[in-house]
Amino acid sequence: MRIYLDHNATSPLRENARKAMLAALELHGNASSIHGEGRRAHALLDEARETVARALGVLAPMVVFTSGGSEANNLALKGVAVERLIVSAIEHPSVLEAAKATGKPVAILPVDARGIVDLEALDRLLGAGPKALVSVMLANNETGVIEPIRDVVALAHRHGALVHSDAVQAVGKMPVNFGLLGVDLLTLSAHKLGGPQGAGALIIRDGLALEPLIHGGGQELRRRAGTENIAAIVGFAAAIAEKGLEIKALRDHLESRLEDAVIFAAEAERLPNTSCFAAPGLSAETALMALDLAGFAVSSGSACSSGKVAKSHVLQAMGVAPDLAGAALRVSLGWTTTADDIEKFISAWAKLKARRKAA
Repeated sequence: MRIYLDHNATSPLRENARKAMLAALELHGNASSIHGEGRRAHALLDEARETVARALGVLAPMVVFTSGGSEANNLALKGVAVERLIVSAIEHPSVLEAAKATGKPVAILPVDARGIVDLEALDRLLGAGPKALVSVMLANNETGVIEPIRDVVALAHRHGALVHSDAVQAVGKMPVNFGLLGVDLLTLSAHKLGGPQGAGALIIRDGLALEPLIHGGGQELRRRAGTENIAAIVGFAAAIAEKGLEIKALRDHLESRLEDAVIFAAEAERLPNTSCFAAPGLSAETALMALDLAGFAVSSGSACSSGKVAKSHVLQAMGVAPDLAGAALRVSLGWTTTADDIEKFISAWAKLKARRKAA
């Protein structure tokens, strides 16, 4: 029996989300139609929007459903009326590449050795040009590091800038409230928290105008054209309504038993489910293959880079030596993870290290 420890890549579909989706698939109305079938579909959409809004502490009209986190990030960065962009060096590629694609000036905000954004550098960047959008993720997908978003917001708003935060990895793993963060835009994704792939949302501050990426019909208050994926959105809502993870003790136990491992960003506040580590001299590719053969699904970092073991731009930005960065593995726990799973992984890791020493 295989053990899945790659929840930051995608978390298995929760049973409540599955049931909600199956029920929604029995409907065949278009939510934009005015007949009874359409009204029933629209009622499901409204209910899902209210559920997501309650989870983030916002008004329902502030929730724009998208096809996922990448689309939401693109909508945020390309849709705002600003003259330049400031994005952190550790952002997801859907932020970094979207920023480049705007054709606007893009400044990269550095991070320290813990993976925390440099607030002094941000202050300097904000004062060095016209109105900007600052994009800093709430929690990093590779290391789990939680960024000081409220401090980022305070600086940015002092300079008249807007703030977007990619909260894809954070929601469901830590408390997230839009108003308390103070951001102007917030990205969510369903499949990172036990919902379906292909659904996400962008939370937009009330009153903030945004140019759509997709033009056509009047769906999503004219901010995202196209017939809504009702079944996926309903599954998203069911997943976000689930109780948050209480899994830090398992993660901490795992890290305490990782022989000869360097834990990245160990001194920083991190998501309770994420551990990024490396054993000097043991390449990530070798370790991944060995662990996969032993029945464990883990990752070398981000799962969004064409399925290959590639250099981590996150660890590079943190100043990690290339050889050590090339050995980095990510274990991310989730709602299916048990204490027995962790014990079995610890045993497999010890065997892997023993074979490496004997070779």
